[in-house]
Amino acid sequence: MSKKVLILSSSPRRGGNSDLLCDQFLNGAKDAGNHTEKIFLKDKNINYCTGCGTCMNGQKPCPQKDDMPEILDKMIAADVISMATPVYFYTMCGQMKTLIDRTCARYTEINSKEFYFIVTAADNSKPAMKRTIEEFRGFTSCLNNPKEKGIIFGTGVWKIGEIKNMPVMKEAYQSGLSI
Repeated sequence: MSKKVLILSSSPRRGGNSDLLCDQFLNGAKDAGNHTEKIFLKDKNINYCTGCGTCMNGQKPCPQKDDMPEILDKMIAADVISMATPVYFYTMCGQMKTLIDRTCARYTEINSKEFYFIVTAADNSKPAMKRTIEEFRGFTSCLNNPKEKGIIFGTGVWKIGEIKNMPVMKEAYQSGLSI
């Protein structure tokens, strides 16, 4: 059965290491016969949540005029969501955190999704990435019936493209293929 797969790439660098892993994941998911879409967050206008409360209880939509409603619609429609971030100072990048904060208006509609997390870091230690994974889990723990399906760690990479010849590229493809 074909699934709708949404990949959210928060790398500030097109072709950056986490973005390259997103492409591999997408290729695997596509080769498995799924409907795929990758959103490169840098191409989108996503404002910070202002905490105005307008969206509380679903009474009114968020008053901000940006690209977030379109992204939220796609998150709600997806069966599988892959969230990718480079790790800066042992945490997710600001682009991903801003996106997560802006789901506030409709996060209760993001139900029964499968999640994959992709993280890349200069540090070689997977355990050092635990804090970043816990941030993703903090988000998904607020959702109804999320299913964490996999984590892809691209460690020991700093410069753009360093990940290209590493085994994790195949791992990302295989994760997408397994959907």
